[in-house]
Amino acid sequence: MQVQGLNALSDNYIWIITQQKNIWVVDPGESQPLLKLIKQNQWQLQGILLTHHHWDHTHGVEDLLAEFPQARVYAGHLTNKTYITDSLKQGDKIQVGGETLNVLETPGHTLDHIAYFNDQVLFCGDTLFAGGCGRVFEGTAEQMTESLLKLRAIEADVWVYCGHEYTLANMNFAVIAEPDNTDIRARRDQVRADTQVNKPCVPSKLLTEKHTNPFLHFDQTPLSVNIAQHCGQGSPKMAPPKLFAELRAWKDALDATGELDE
Repeated sequence: MQVQGLNALSDNYIWIITQQKNIWVVDPGESQPLLKLIKQNQWQLQGILLTHHHWDHTHGVEDLLAEFPQARVYAGHLTNKTYITDSLKQGDKIQVGGETLNVLETPGHTLDHIAYFNDQVLFCGDTLFAGGCGRVFEGTAEQMTESLLKLRAIEADVWVYCGHEYTLANMNFAVIAEPDNTDIRARRDQVRADTQVNKPCVPSKLLTEKHTNPFLHFDQTPLSVNIAQHCGQGSPKMAPPKLFAELRAWKDALDATGELDE
């Protein structure tokens, strides 16, 4: 599957799946840069894949449909948008660029959030980021925990195409949460170097995320012990949703100070 990224808004990614002159786009948060690229390449838009309803992932849809009214619009069955042509549930499959993509329901960041994946790619929106995960806005810690564990259970070492470039801040937090993890430190140093020269840190490989993203192993030692100590619990034997919630709260508090962006 051929995928390329387009920067949008301040830190969003729009993902473009190409098959010769046909394209499918994932989470078009704005339209004009994308329409310009489509015109330059003489592409034909076949479909739009939405992971959730937030405006920075959907704002460009109506402009795109004005130019390509035949395009299909895929989204989760809880996404309330009048232009959706295909409402999807977990276990559904869609055909994109000659490949089959499977649908996972991944609520937590929003209630309608879904992800698309096969043995090559994972389009995970704002559920999973490079080195981190999305905030819990509409769902619960229990839902977000289940969603992240679903993504962790994907066996293939797929390319992870997430919705935002937050990698440096995420890896700065990962070093704080797991200071003795040498793989995390090495990744943080590489991300810092790449960021300094404006090199994208996304996509990443899922195996890399499993080893160095704390939000994919919060229920495993030594991180679970670190979380318990941070929140003042005497025992790390906390349920996974509680571990996730405490880890997310830990990062949220540091995000508020701005120190993770340095």
